[in-house]
Amino acid sequence: MKQVFRSNFAMIVGWLWMVFAAANAVDLVVRYNGRLSMVAAAVLGVLTALVFVTCLRPMIVMSEEGVLVRNPLRNAFVPWSGVDEVTVSHSITIASGDQKVRCWVPQTSARERAAAVRRGKPAPGRGRFRTEPVRSKAEQAAAEAMAGKTHADWVAEQITERAEAARRTASLTPSEEGTGAASGGFTTAWAPSALVALVLAFALVVAAFVV
Repeated sequence: MKQVFRSNFAMIVGWLWMVFAAANAVDLVVRYNGRLSMVAAAVLGVLTALVFVTCLRPMIVMSEEGVLVRNPLRNAFVPWSGVDEVTVSHSITIASGDQKVRCWVPQTSARERAAAVRRGKPAPGRGRFRTEPVRSKAEQAAAEAMAGKTHADWVAEQITERAEAARRTASLTPSEEGTGAASGGFTTAWAPSALVALVLAFALVVAAFVV
């Protein structure tokens, strides 16, 4: 089963910017007036490339084979057999042997963690008259289970559980273990889409100086 985790806020901001950039690009083409238009196009292109690599590209993709981490400029793939440890500070870090990859999304802040801790605490009593609804036992149990946990903590748990489940399955099916080992371990590579976006932005900057 494929699971994708990303920042919803960053995605919304990213797509809103893309719509804004597309509308302005059309306007620049229609009202082209030489150097000023090229300078504006270069600025728009650089900002759009930055928004693309920082807001729209980053995500964590979990598949049957392993976990793919898409950061702004690079992709990292860790097969489930290679996931040794998953830790969370302000971001998720996946360790595989001597190598580590830090995930751009999801991230957490001290404020978000403090809010998560408060959510897990029972609502304070208000005396004889309560102004807040009383939680059911199931709601309180769910709140306690998530006490102190942010979205990043939850995603890290999903990665750990998938890795452990994959290792248990591999141990029960020795014939497939060799296939998993042959598929390779921790790999990192530059992201073609990010490089294309940056090259196009650079080309617009050069064109603004040439025209």
